[in-house]
Amino acid sequence: MGRWCTAWRRAGAGAGRDRPTAPARPAVVTAVLATTAVLATTVLPGAAAVAADAAGAPAGYDFADDARRITGASTASDAEPLEAGSTYRGSLPRNGTLYYRLELDAASDAYVSVTAVPGPDGEVTAVDGIRVAVQDADGGSCSSDTATFGAAHSPRPVTARGMREITPGANRCQDPGTYYVTVERTRPKDSPPDDWDLELTAATEPRPRQTGATSAPETWNSASPEPLAGEPERRPGGRGFAHATAVGQGVWQDDIRPGQTLYYKVPVDWGRQVYATAELGGSGDASGYATSALRLALHNPVRGEVDDAAKGYTGRPTTVGLATLPPVAYANRYATSGQVGALRFAGDYYVVVHLAAQVADDFGEGPFGLTLRLRLGGTQRTGPDYAGESRPEGLFEVSAQDRVAAPESGTTGENRTMKAVAVAGIGTGSLLLLALALWTAAARRRP
Repeated sequence: MGRWCTAWRRAGAGAGRDRPTAPARPAVVTAVLATTAVLATTVLPGAAAVAADAAGAPAGYDFADDARRITGASTASDAEPLEAGSTYRGSLPRNGTLYYRLELDAASDAYVSVTAVPGPDGEVTAVDGIRVAVQDADGGSCSSDTATFGAAHSPRPVTARGMREITPGANRCQDPGTYYVTVERTRPKDSPPDDWDLELTAATEPRPRQTGATSAPETWNSASPEPLAGEPERRPGGRGFAHATAVGQGVWQDDIRPGQTLYYKVPVDWGRQVYATAELGGSGDASGYATSALRLALHNPVRGEVDDAAKGYTGRPTTVGLATLPPVAYANRYATSGQVGALRFAGDYYVVVHLAAQVADDFGEGPFGLTLRLRLGGTQRTGPDYAGESRPEGLFEVSAQDRVAAPESGTTGENRTMKAVAVAGIGTGSLLLLALALWTAAARRRP
C-alpha cells in the first residue's frame, strides 16, 4: 500500500506548475506493469526455470528466497536456534560436526530437513553424503538419517531429515526443552574438500485432539495401475524444493541435462496414493552406458525421502518408477517400515528427478527429453483433528488454492488462465484494482 501511495503523492507533487500531472500516468503504469510481472512469476510455475534456460544459466539449486543465513556451531553450547516455520541457508565444511538448537514443547512432533548442495565439478563416491541427527540435551539420540550420492557418483542435492516424535510410552526425547540438530558428512576425512551449501527447514506438527489408531494399516491396494496415457503437456521443473513446479495428475514433459535436478510438487490429500514414473528419451547413440543415470525420488511435506529408484542408461529410451506406496494416513507413522512411516501426513509431496552428470561422457550434453507420469489413486479422506496449528501454518493439509495451483494435464488454455488468476488470490487482485484506481484518479487530475 505504501508503494502505491508514494506514487500517488509524487504524481501530484507538481500541482500548480505548467505540467502538473505529466509524471503521474507513467509512474502508475509502471506500477501496474510491475504488479503484472509479479503475478506472472507467482502463478506460472516453471517460469523462472524457463527464463534461466533462455539466459544460458547453468543448472543449479535455487535456494528459498526467504532463507535466513545461519552458521552451524562446532559445539552444542554455541548452537544458533532453528525456529519452526523458517528456512535457513548455511554451509558444511569437509570436517567436523555442525550443531543447531531447537526449543521444543512436549505436545508437538518436530521435523528438520537438511539439503546439501555440492559443487557441480566435485568428484564424489557412492557413499559420500550427509548425516543428520536430533539429540536431547543429554546427548541421547532421537533420530538419525543419512543421504548419499549413490552408484551414479553424480554430484546433486541430497536431503536428510531429523525428527523428535512424541510417542506414548517412550522414555527418551519426550520432555520439553532444548534439543540439538547435528549435521556432518558421511566421510569427513575423505570427502571432497570444498564447502557444500546447505538449506535447512524446521517444522512442527501438533498432536490430534483425540487418539486414533496406534498401529499402521497392514494392507492396501498394492496393484500397479495402468500407465497413465495422454499427450504430454510441457511443464518445466523447478530447481529446488522452494521453487518446485506445481503439478497434479497427468503426463508432463520437460528437457533435462546431465547433472541437472528437477523438482515438482504434488498436493496429496489424506487417503490418496502417489504413482510416478519418469521416462528419458533416446540419444541417438546406443554405444555407451551410464550407471544409475536416471533417478526418481519422492519426498514428503517436510522433505523426508519416501522412496527412490534409479535406472542405467544406454542411449535408448528408459523408464524408472517408484514402488507402489500405501495411501497417506496419520497412522502410517507407527509402521516399522520407514517408507510407509514417511507417508504420515497430507500436503505437498515432491517428485525429484536427477540425470547423472556422467551421461554427458558417452551421450553428450543434451538436453534429453523427459516425460513424467503422475497418478493419484485412493479415496480422499478426512484427516486428524489437530489440537493446534502446524508451523509453518497449513503444511499438513491440501487447500483449495493448492488444488488450483496444481492442474491436471489436458487443462485448456482458457481454464489454465482462469486458474492462474484464482491462484493469485484476493491480495494481488486488490493491488491491481488499487493501481488502476490510482491511474484513473491521476488521469482525472489532468488539465
